[in-house]
Amino acid sequence: MSGNLLLGIDIGTYSSKGVLCTPGGDVVAEATIEHGLSLPRPGWVEHDPDTIWWGEFASLTRLLLGDRFTGNDVGGVAVSAIGSCLLPVDAEGNALRAGILYGIDTRASEEIALLDAQFGEEAMFDLAGMALTSQAIGPKILWLKRQEPEVYAAARWFYTASSFIVQKLTGEAVIDVHSASYYNPLFDLRNLKWDARFAGPIVDLDRLPRLLWPTEIAGTVTAAAARATGLRVGTPVTAGTIDAAAEAISAGVSAPGDMMVMYGTTMFFIHLTSEPVPDPRMWATSYVLPGLFSIEGGMSTTGALTRWFRDTLGAEELAAEAAGGPNAYAALAAAAAGIAPGAEGLVCLPYFAGERTPVNDPDARGVYAGLTLSHTKAHLYRASLEATAYGVRHNLETMEAMGAPPRRLVAVGGGAKNPLWLQIVSDVTGLPQDVPQRTIGASYGDAFLAGIATGLVPDLASLKEQWVTLALQLAPNAAVRPVYDAYYAVYRDLYQAAKPQLHALARLGANRARGES
Repeated sequence: MSGNLLLGIDIGTYSSKGVLCTPGGDVVAEATIEHGLSLPRPGWVEHDPDTIWWGEFASLTRLLLGDRFTGNDVGGVAVSAIGSCLLPVDAEGNALRAGILYGIDTRASEEIALLDAQFGEEAMFDLAGMALTSQAIGPKILWLKRQEPEVYAAARWFYTASSFIVQKLTGEAVIDVHSASYYNPLFDLRNLKWDARFAGPIVDLDRLPRLLWPTEIAGTVTAAAARATGLRVGTPVTAGTIDAAAEAISAGVSAPGDMMVMYGTTMFFIHLTSEPVPDPRMWATSYVLPGLFSIEGGMSTTGALTRWFRDTLGAEELAAEAAGGPNAYAALAAAAAGIAPGAEGLVCLPYFAGERTPVNDPDARGVYAGLTLSHTKAHLYRASLEATAYGVRHNLETMEAMGAPPRRLVAVGGGAKNPLWLQIVSDVTGLPQDVPQRTIGASYGDAFLAGIATGLVPDLASLKEQWVTLALQLAPNAAVRPVYDAYYAVYRDLYQAAKPQLHALARLGANRARGES
């Protein structure tokens, strides 16, 4: 296998995963490392870039090589990581602070308001193809400039997680075009280049990385990186990309009309189009493959909600799992499966970290509405799963209103292994979902992109011909659609009715965290 294996590694919100693949898509090694989040203040979500991003990349590489392989067996490397995060680094690529995460970090709300007031929402939207939200990197750079001026002044580059790792591997300051789409209002979506129109108060463009496609080679492994990882000096490394896009590739999402639904810590959607389709409620981006664009969206707390539920209310299930019993998530799902659709009059708003699309409200908060003394933990868990499905439907309806209805849904991510969750989403939306045979995730898509970039994979057709096969197509249960239609209407109305109170609670919580009365 000398020089033919493809290494793909993905750094996620709560875990990092890597694979070694043959050019035909066979997985010969895989490994996972778990990690946590840092939540230093309400609205702040961070990772340590040296221990989590780079440290876990290096550790995973050595785990994958193990005793069976050496660096000489690897012909190409690609990395993906959490998207639209921000890391300032110095001229040598050293991190200057903790990494600021994507849309679940809402610290830059004031900067969004300042930029909207200075330049106008419509003007920035026309350039970038998406409105400024907590998902945008530009306002977070401005936050750094205003709140941590010493760090801002010392920064040579403003990276994402994947850019940081690629720099550690190659010494090159690059970013892929897909990731750059989230640097709004600094990126021109139609012309796929940096744009200085609104950059004045934020950053000089020469402090942003060089643009490449994820299918292009950024550089080769340096001697220092080889010592850290076990890779061979000179191994080609791609430009990297965002985890969600790599996951879409791993599921065969490669043609207009294809849509990925990623069941992860957050829910993420990528719907492919042949042209940009901007709408302020969603995110229009370039895709990882030249000539394709995407309508993207994301919900802030889906898998994170189930994790919170397990950790906060699932002590009994966790104890049983620790004693050799069933997985705690599986036990919660089994109990929820015995509850009727609608959870007997219970509706949840899953906005436990604000909400991204199409609500775009960082000050939204979570709600369980309709509670009675007869409701149990199983009712609450089912309502939590149903809430994420209502959010999926809200995003799909928004895309349909934009004139771009998805033609094919593909379910990926850890949650795609939960049959109850999948069925609830299909029942609520009325749409079938394809489930790939391999649900490895973004690292598998990374390996494919490394193959395309190096030529070890001959062409894009190999993705659906060799790499991706379907395990099943999940059909919706039409009998429960009327029930869910009624609950979905309540879900939509509940947010609008409760919005002022939710915002007031968000302010009170922030004041309390700052020690204010």
